[in-house]
Amino acid sequence: MIEKTANLSNLFKEKAAAAASSAELEQLRIEFLGKKGYVAELMNDLRNIPNEQKKEAGQLINEVKKFIESEIQNRNREILKAEELRLVEQAESYDESMPVDINSGSYHPITLVQREVEEIFKTMGFAVEDYYEITDDYNCFEALNIPKHHPARDMQDTYYLSTGQLLKTHTSAAQNTILRKYAKNLEQGNPIRAIFPGRCFRNEKIDACHENTFFQMEGIMVDKDISISNLIYFMKTMLSEVFQQDITVRLRPGFFPFVEPGFELDIQCTICKGKGCPSCKDSGWLELCPCGMIHPNVLTAAGIDPEKYIGFAFGLGMTRLAMMTYGVKDIRVFNSGSLKALSQFTEKSFTVPEESKEA
Repeated sequence: MIEKTANLSNLFKEKAAAAASSAELEQLRIEFLGKKGYVAELMNDLRNIPNEQKKEAGQLINEVKKFIESEIQNRNREILKAEELRLVEQAESYDESMPVDINSGSYHPITLVQREVEEIFKTMGFAVEDYYEITDDYNCFEALNIPKHHPARDMQDTYYLSTGQLLKTHTSAAQNTILRKYAKNLEQGNPIRAIFPGRCFRNEKIDACHENTFFQMEGIMVDKDISISNLIYFMKTMLSEVFQQDITVRLRPGFFPFVEPGFELDIQCTICKGKGCPSCKDSGWLELCPCGMIHPNVLTAAGIDPEKYIGFAFGLGMTRLAMMTYGVKDIRVFNSGSLKALSQFTEKSFTVPEESKEA
């Protein structure tokens, strides 16, 4: 048994030294330590050894088993380290001046639509702001007139983090920060006009028109003598520019604690032309923009006097707007990671991929 275990150790050393990858090392592990491996064969040989020698033989087998296990770990570390060094050498040898095929990449369709909408609002005097994806309860809820235990929180299906923070459920979470940033404009006689696009997260059941990760664009305007007519004007102007045609919209009452009165601004579905399809739940209309006049409590929380100033706010669904712009029936296409589908989104002359049409 001493000779057998010694020979097995030497055999393993020879094969392990020749192993060039973790996969090859795993095959060695199976060959030596598997149910039908060399060590298992030695264990089977114990039955043929006299009883007074079995204890010593068992110890020898156990030692060679531990040796092989230890050597596998050591050799695996060596292989991984060598692979890491190889990758570093490749990175250091990368030639930044090498020519590339500039036609091989493309922007995401939501990025294309977002940039276009940003440019439209810029021409109307709106500043473009950014905001965090991780925020706190105060900015996402309390500063928006949604105190703790308010039933409206149930509408959000929020992802809470172990830190006590949360993933923002709507771009409205930036309202307090942006209002405070531009409050001085009002004192100088200038209105607040700002939009802030961003990614939002809700624990939604995913289907053709709902995702748990989606994009919105929040917009606010605050000044003296602002009315709902101003809101409708800006939204219709933006939509007409995006779609290059007059868009049929409708306002219907909607409840949002941070606006009063609140509305749902819907657009006639551009995919089915109002006839009804899965994207619009066969209604002919698509919910695009919760909006309304900013609640006095929200202005107060931002340090703005609601007796002197009034404003409107809207939350534009960028993901749904992209669906309407490009005629995509299934929202899941945007987060699919399918290069075949997404690489075709370039301009308004884009042809909807067949897989998206049928989704």
